[in-house]
Amino acid sequence: MAISFLHTADFQIGKAFGSLGNDAGIVLRRQRIETVRRIAEVAAERNVNAVLVAGDAFDLNAVSNETIHAWLQAIAPYSGPWVVIPGNHDSAVPQSVWHRVESLGRPTNMHLSLEPEVLQLAGGRLAVLTAPLQRRHESRDPTCVWDEMATPPQLVRVGLAHGAISSDGSPAFNARNPIAGNREALSRLDYLALGDWHGTRQVGERSWYSGTPEPDHFKANDSGNVLVVQIEKPGATPLVEKVRVGRFRWFDQHWELNGVADIAALDQKLIELSEPFHETLVNLTVTGAIDLETREKFERLLETWRGRLLHLGEHLEDLIARPSEADLDRIDAGGFVRAAVDRLRGAGADPVNPDSQYARDAIAMLYRIHTGGSAQ
Repeated sequence: MAISFLHTADFQIGKAFGSLGNDAGIVLRRQRIETVRRIAEVAAERNVNAVLVAGDAFDLNAVSNETIHAWLQAIAPYSGPWVVIPGNHDSAVPQSVWHRVESLGRPTNMHLSLEPEVLQLAGGRLAVLTAPLQRRHESRDPTCVWDEMATPPQLVRVGLAHGAISSDGSPAFNARNPIAGNREALSRLDYLALGDWHGTRQVGERSWYSGTPEPDHFKANDSGNVLVVQIEKPGATPLVEKVRVGRFRWFDQHWELNGVADIAALDQKLIELSEPFHETLVNLTVTGAIDLETREKFERLLETWRGRLLHLGEHLEDLIARPSEADLDRIDAGGFVRAAVDRLRGAGADPVNPDSQYARDAIAMLYRIHTGGSAQ
């Protein structure tokens, strides 16, 4: 009979999201608990033999007791065994969050592994070898102890670890807590369940990062999934199914504006990208050069999307405002104000002038004052 389990990691419950603003941060923190509940429901629906959590269930050891209770409640839909190891964000240091989990009432079906060990599950058909992080950063491979851990030959042998696989050439993997790239062979594993990298990623014939189940960044790294793994027998190739559980979507969008038509195109792009709007975060970087009347229309578009999206990050530093003659006439067709505006225009157009940005901002402010804050 085949063994099946759900591989997940990096819930990072308690993550602050401070850079996104308080309202969005509150919503995202609550959703991380709800995503754990969804994971438990998937595990129950698939009738897996175990759920393996490869570290960083919590973002910090300093999370509140209320948050711990909410997490324990969220795992309840799956009554089978949960195997949880500490990662670098919730390492098993003295007085860690895991000691409070124990004192607050760890469920009997949760195997909290604070020391390297072998756990036999599924009626003695599955052996899980654990490599918990006992401090935030380890200089040696925490999985090397598995080489000496013997298990009966009839058991499917699965490793559970949190760290950076050393064979991967990506700079993101040149980090602490190294794991040998050939660990699956060295420790005779049928599958290696990894945590730390926040996207779903295969890094060996039998080695996978599940990624964070609820996206938490604008990187396009295939996050928001769990892995349901089935292994027919010891030595068999694992069948790995990626299951989407994340709710919120994060998009990094770059756009060039040079006229009103580009604003309409951006609006349509955001509509296509962002439905449902309240479950979407967009990091928008805009470049180009537009006149002040067009800039006012663009500001109205931003106001609309700030209200629609859960979060809109705006990076407009390289969007240049170049006032047209019609813009300047709206401020003042003649007289001393126009003379001052002409001097500001010259300063703003000079790339070596240290006050060029201030000059452009001043013209834009005068334009808003004289047009009532919108184009006429």
